[in-house]
Amino acid sequence: MFHFEKLSNETLDRIECPGTERHYRVTRPGGYPDEAPGFLRDRGSSRFSVMIETYLPLAERIRSFQVFEDDVWVVTFPKCGTTWTQEMVWLLNNGLNFERARKLSLDERFPFLELTGALTLYGGDTVTDVERLPRPRHIKSHLPTMLLPDAVWTVRPKIIYVSRGPKDAATSFYHHYRNIVGYDGPREDFFNAFLSDNLIYAPFAGHAADYWKLRDERNVLFLSYEQMKRDLKKVIAKTAAFLGRSYSGQQVAALEQHLSVESMRANKSCNMDNLVQWARKTNYSDERKRNDANQFQFIRSGKINSFEQDMSEDFVSRFDEYEKTITEGSDFKFDF
Repeated sequence: MFHFEKLSNETLDRIECPGTERHYRVTRPGGYPDEAPGFLRDRGSSRFSVMIETYLPLAERIRSFQVFEDDVWVVTFPKCGTTWTQEMVWLLNNGLNFERARKLSLDERFPFLELTGALTLYGGDTVTDVERLPRPRHIKSHLPTMLLPDAVWTVRPKIIYVSRGPKDAATSFYHHYRNIVGYDGPREDFFNAFLSDNLIYAPFAGHAADYWKLRDERNVLFLSYEQMKRDLKKVIAKTAAFLGRSYSGQQVAALEQHLSVESMRANKSCNMDNLVQWARKTNYSDERKRNDANQFQFIRSGKINSFEQDMSEDFVSRFDEYEKTITEGSDFKFDF
């Protein structure tokens, strides 16, 4: 059902690191299943994704993964507001039970389906973990539409997708690669890999554009990181309505405060401290363990235009041109 082609080129080789080793171009020769919408099966949709070797044994398992109508999925390209959205969605769908949310980590409440296929040395079996969740299940994924379970197209669970502008997405992903994946190279090499579709979950362009095509499906809600930063209260109300929930203005205000960057950073159930510590122990070189005083937090800046601190004018220009290739000829815009 899937075809895996081992990738090796100068751009990709420069960003290989302990957490993402041995990249493959994943294609589906037969295309999308017949049950998928016709506008995804046409030639305009993405036909490949870049994944790492540990994903390969999961591909067929995820394709045949059992999906339930009461599942709620949050899907993004990495570092596009995933954790923020997960916490919002879980609380909206669980009566704003802040006490329970504090007791259980977000990983327990809203696990990452393909995590063991997205970090080389992570281990375990997160697909089985998700299969064993009690219903209704809350599921996180970064998979493009092409790699979703086939049953998604017939069962039609709720899917909430969040986009983010490519400059900020790439910048945040660079810091993630450096501090979680163990990347020690220059940011310029990472940005080149992002722009040339030479890193995990690429291509970024096809990822966002394909989910945008689904925005009018009754089971899909398309949000943007920029919307959430501009007017979180409005996004909370929109998401609650999508989930069939209703809350008072006072309750929405309490959730808005809970979802602030400062609150999320201090929230031990969401801030992924265990993952950060695991990465330092497992993926850092000995030299970096000795010399790196970086106090990285998984929930980092939480700002729009964070790229301004990391990107040269040349890369800003190149990313602007890249964004045009995604949005030109389409009604899709990243900041809508």
